[in-house]
Amino acid sequence: MINILYEDNHVIVVEKPFNMPVQADSSKDLDLLSQVKSYLKEKYHKPGNVYLGLVHRLDRPVGGILVLAKTSKAASRLSMAIRDHNFQKIYLAIVHGNVKDKDTLVDKIAKDEKTHSSYIDEEKGKESILEYTKIAYNKEEDLSLIRINLLTGRHHQIRLQMANQGYPLYGDERYGINDKSQIALYAYKLTFPHPITKENLTFILMPPLKDKWTLFTSFLAQLKGNANII
Repeated sequence: MINILYEDNHVIVVEKPFNMPVQADSSKDLDLLSQVKSYLKEKYHKPGNVYLGLVHRLDRPVGGILVLAKTSKAASRLSMAIRDHNFQKIYLAIVHGNVKDKDTLVDKIAKDEKTHSSYIDEEKGKESILEYTKIAYNKEEDLSLIRINLLTGRHHQIRLQMANQGYPLYGDERYGINDKSQIALYAYKLTFPHPITKENLTFILMPPLKDKWTLFTSFLAQLKGNANII
């Protein structure tokens, strides 16, 4: 069942579940794009193919808010808004260590096409910027809950930049420590200009507070109503 946050004739905003690929890959697992297309096809009784434009992504293990374009015109304008830095993508993450109260990270990131991993490369990499603010620290577990404003959208950017600072994301087996747990990264807030009306739309969705997300649950339960999150 798809969690739809908003839909009109031009865009559809949905929650991407954890561990679901955004689009079909070699795993042949059910992907978000196919799932939303099936929903649109059934809802509007479309006999042929359904257009759905992918304008930004989330890594497979990461959950959170994603906007998809229902027309090519909307896709083009949303892509332009991303290039013009008019998209605001805010994440919640749990990282190992006691991070600074706030910091801005600037690195040059490149992607290895063979391994699908990213790495810091001051010569060949593209400028990558994020800002983070510490919301809470659990001394017993030596874990920090942080709010991340992603200013550029490089492959695995948040995961690589935080690990490079010595604060790998909890559950990130690729760049961090093998915690044998779900990666603690969630795209909880998205703001973008509507491709037709130009009105700024904002969507907020907290991570599911149950089961394997006990770390988010314990942090957020203590921070109910904390303005730093919103």
